[in-house]
Amino acid sequence: MISYLKGIVAGVQSSGNRHILTLEVNGMGYDLLIPGRLAKQLPSMGDTVQIFTHYQIREEIPLLYGFGSPSERDLFKHLLSVSGIGAALAIALLDTLEVPELVQAIVTTNVQLIIQAPGVGKKTAERICLELKSKLIEWRKTAGFFVATQGPAPSILEEVQSTLLALGYTASEVSHALHYVSEDIGLPKDAFVEDWIRQSIAHLSSTGV
Repeated sequence: MISYLKGIVAGVQSSGNRHILTLEVNGMGYDLLIPGRLAKQLPSMGDTVQIFTHYQIREEIPLLYGFGSPSERDLFKHLLSVSGIGAALAIALLDTLEVPELVQAIVTTNVQLIIQAPGVGKKTAERICLELKSKLIEWRKTAGFFVATQGPAPSILEEVQSTLLALGYTASEVSHALHYVSEDIGLPKDAFVEDWIRQSIAHLSSTGV
């Protein structure tokens, strides 16, 4: 089993949502299917990078998937364990939300955020939460991070998120904004919906989003 590869970036091919990294390791070229987020974060051609891998055989065809961290790779494997979730949907989820945000959405059954991933409907999102919630509550501890509990109270969370998403912000941008408003501004969890929305928009605007 290949846990990771460390080599030189020899090329990246992108076609739609499919991204292939060619990594040269000791004179051999490996093609790895990677998330779009990682494709944007790769160093320049000729530079060295370490990629954490998952090997899979699908319809007798060997495939090698690459990720930027062990936690991202392991969450990908957890997602594949959900009935009806294939590699394409798992990567779409990882491209929509960063690892801590996606884990938080799953363990808190935040369907509204999860369905922002292309191809993921409400029933699929609910199934992901049902099958992975208890597993991820334990896994996140060994993965080296803890899910943040800050943000609006559960009773208003969905309304705040829905409003911001309707304004055109991405799920990741919304998650970052709510965390900032809670941690850096210190807005109370039970503040008015309008306050959460106004402060979030102000933060997103200040960052050039």
